[in-house]
Amino acid sequence: MAKKRTTKNKAVKQKHNGAKITEWQRESQKIVEQKEEEVNIEIPQQAEFFKTPIRFGNIPVDKLPLGCDEKEQYRKIYPKISLPFQVVEKVSFGHKDLEPNQLIFGDNLHVMRSLPSNSIDLVYIDPPFFSGRNYNVVFGDQNEVRSFTDIWEGGMPGYLTWLNARLLEMKRLLKPTGSIFVHCDWHASHYIKCELDKIFGYEKFLNEIIWGYSIGGKSKDKFGRKHDIILWYRKGTGHIFNPEGAKVPRKPNSHMKLLLDSEGRQYQQKTDAKTGKIYKYYIDAGKVAEDYWTDIETLNYEDVERIGYPTQKPEKLLKRIITTASNPGDSVADFFCGGGTTPSVAQKLGRKWIVSDISKIAVSVTRDRLLRAVLGENKKEVQQSLGKVPDIMIANWGVYEVLEIVKMNEETFRNFVISAYNGRLTSSEGKIHGYKQSVPIFVGSPSQEEPVTEKEVIDFAKHIVKSKGHHQGTMIAWGFTPGARNAAQQLEVQKAIAIDFVKIQLIPIESNEFKEHITSKHPEYKNLLKFILPPEVRISTKRTANLEYEFDVSESVSLNPRGRIINVQWDFSFNGERFISTPGYSFLGMKNNKPVLKINYKFASAGKKKIACKVQDDEGGEKVEIFEMNAK
Repeated sequence: MAKKRTTKNKAVKQKHNGAKITEWQRESQKIVEQKEEEVNIEIPQQAEFFKTPIRFGNIPVDKLPLGCDEKEQYRKIYPKISLPFQVVEKVSFGHKDLEPNQLIFGDNLHVMRSLPSNSIDLVYIDPPFFSGRNYNVVFGDQNEVRSFTDIWEGGMPGYLTWLNARLLEMKRLLKPTGSIFVHCDWHASHYIKCELDKIFGYEKFLNEIIWGYSIGGKSKDKFGRKHDIILWYRKGTGHIFNPEGAKVPRKPNSHMKLLLDSEGRQYQQKTDAKTGKIYKYYIDAGKVAEDYWTDIETLNYEDVERIGYPTQKPEKLLKRIITTASNPGDSVADFFCGGGTTPSVAQKLGRKWIVSDISKIAVSVTRDRLLRAVLGENKKEVQQSLGKVPDIMIANWGVYEVLEIVKMNEETFRNFVISAYNGRLTSSEGKIHGYKQSVPIFVGSPSQEEPVTEKEVIDFAKHIVKSKGHHQGTMIAWGFTPGARNAAQQLEVQKAIAIDFVKIQLIPIESNEFKEHITSKHPEYKNLLKFILPPEVRISTKRTANLEYEFDVSESVSLNPRGRIINVQWDFSFNGERFISTPGYSFLGMKNNKPVLKINYKFASAGKKKIACKVQDDEGGEKVEIFEMNAK
């Protein structure tokens, strides 16, 4: 018999005491304060490399990366905007003294622009290949769809311009000894290399790595395309290269003699024809890999580490890259993190990491994967082999969760709103909470149930006129009472008859006026700032066999405009502390172009079960619903 449950915010725990709010504010502000002056990123001078022979005459050569303006670089076509980070979760492993690793949901160009220069040792990215928009839209979020639609509209030049803006920021973030691996395929690798030569410098190129594999479709009219290309560049004159991390087994069958030493170890031997010098190479010692890698296979559909999307890369591939090009304790970044292979491997190898993705589902899947990597199957204790593990700070940029915002205390709320409005915080107390272009700002209550009143409008108007001499002010809040709006209109009318008139602009937080400083810079920026609600979750269960049940959330609805439910994650052994999805139930993908909202699960034993279900819509809304049932 089917049972129906409607969510009552059980999963949203009210734990935000004063200490938690202070910690939230400190961590959020730490990132917000990492703003830098508008300084151009160095693009190397390569006069000799681009020099045209005199006999060819005057041939124009573009020495700048595609889309790059000599003065404004990419700030001209992608204007820089300032928005705060919203820390939505901090996963603690008991070592608050360590700098937390960061998992960020947001547009990676703007996320990177908020991070400090010379702070990362290694960047690996696997950006969307120039192979068609449907293939690259993996998770189905509207943020992901909009971003990739923008990429394809301009053809190859549009794609390269989009990518170059991000590559230039990655160069800024790299330390002088840092390096970057750019993963691509035959569609655009040759074009991307030309752009990387311009951004990093032709002489900073280290390797074109061919990653060959055998799994995949066959071709009937050409050779099978069975490899990807990974381009490796360094930022400065030196870089990290650990030969041990690049070791692969030696092949016994080669042109060299295969012999045994006195201890029975196999080795290969060759003699230099000119000097007579004898060289020995032990088979079990391996060798540094060449720039073609055929010993790492791509994932098949039965692989244990596969989480369900087509572009996932194997952990062995990232292990070789991270081990070779970084040291323990170094910082590793991936700004197209997808399902989280890069941070998962970095975590296991003792590296710090910062990753981001434009898809909320990708961030949620990555969080799951990281917790599973740290805690193992018991979900409670950190695996001893990992040692001291830093906390994980999960933050949003540009897409803000309303239910987390309304929990803030007044000071934190004011700081957040003024930062999102691109205003300037003030240290003075009283009715003026900040300024924007010298106009005083008042911020209302964090609670959506407490709109700004008529009295607050009048008091604010009197205060800015009498104490500050201002005749204009801005009040920002979730809402305003009719009396407040009427008071603002009456003050506006007095402009023609009163010397001490004052104009008060009332701006609702979720209005177009609030985000005008974003949308006015670029027509496509209208979706960069939005406030989202969690979906309404409705779950029905039905017993289908012994210990087997059908779970259905198809009646759940998104509460965000134009939103729709697109993914569900299930934790069938929820321990009451941390949600970690059951393997195989993290990303269910699409079936017949529709999200999989109905699944079957068979329990290993009968008895009382505690289950958690995380439902996500395509606008970034997410909610966890927890319930209990008796399996029989």
